[in-house]
This record gives sequence, C-alpha cells and structure tokens, in this order.
Amino acid sequence: MHEAVRASLPELAEYLPWAVNYQRSVTAQFVRDSIGAWASGRAFDFAIRALDDEAHHLGNVSVWFTSRVNSIGEVGYWIRSDATGEGFGTEATARALQIAFEELKMHRVVTRIAVGNLASERIVQKLGFLKEGTLRDEVKVGHEWLDHTVWGLLDREWRYERRRYEAEAWV
Repeated sequence: MHEAVRASLPELAEYLPWAVNYQRSVTAQFVRDSIGAWASGRAFDFAIRALDDEAHHLGNVSVWFTSRVNSIGEVGYWIRSDATGEGFGTEATARALQIAFEELKMHRVVTRIAVGNLASERIVQKLGFLKEGTLRDEVKVGHEWLDHTVWGLLDREWRYERRRYEAEAWV
C-alpha cells in the first residue's frame, strides 16, 4: 500500500488531507486502525488488487456506518494514479456497495467527493448514485478548504442497479 500511495501522491494530495504530509507511518496507522475497526464492526476497509497480480496494490475501498440507528453508511475509495480509468474503482466500489446493502443491511449509502475530482464522480455516476448537493468548506487539505459534493444511493435503487452491476461483471 505504501508504494501505491507514494506513486500517486501528487494526485492524492490534491483531495485527501492524509496525503499532504504523507509518511510511511500514515499507512501503518491506517492498517492498525482498519484491523481495530473491522474487529469492532465500525468500518470495513478493503485492499484493491488485480486477480492476475495480487501483490500489486491498486488502491483501497471502505464502507462504514454513519448512523446505525438509521442504517446509513458511507463509502470511500482511492485508486493509484497509474491504474485510473481501467474500471478497478468502479468494480471495487460496486462490491463494497453489495456488502453495504446485502450484508450490512444499509438503507442508504453516501459518498463525498471533492469538487473537481472528476474521476471519482465518473465512478459514482456509473454506479447510479444521485448528486444531492454541495457541502461548502467540508475538508481542509493543506491550507485550502475544499467543497465536496454529496452523492447518495438508496437500497431500492441498489436493488434496481444490481442487475446492471451483474451484467457489467462488477459483482
């Protein structure tokens, strides 16, 4: 994972606060936190790997509850720069949504995307998310506040979209 992050730092640091002053220890802490979150059922982080080269880290996708009472969750992802545009993000996010809706029984899943991150927007558009609005000054990256768009997918929309996901071989 560290190598994938290092190879993608210019692009990641544009949108993700943790990438701005990245050190190897950030990845080590993420792995420790992921193990704890998984064990307690707070969040589920997955490494994205290609079937023909399982040692090559392509990125990560995560799904977590934001409200268990209301069965609402969030999904987030990043793909290494030299693997964008190849469908890995779409397929991995589709699989995370399958887990969210079918295994975790979420009613609604959202994602927040920094304004200008067109590659991430293309992924959620392909997956059938609806753009719901813009959060102003949502995340500080370096010295700059970034607006984020909010995209949502409901479980009934998931059930409808799932057939297309299967046809595309995403799930």
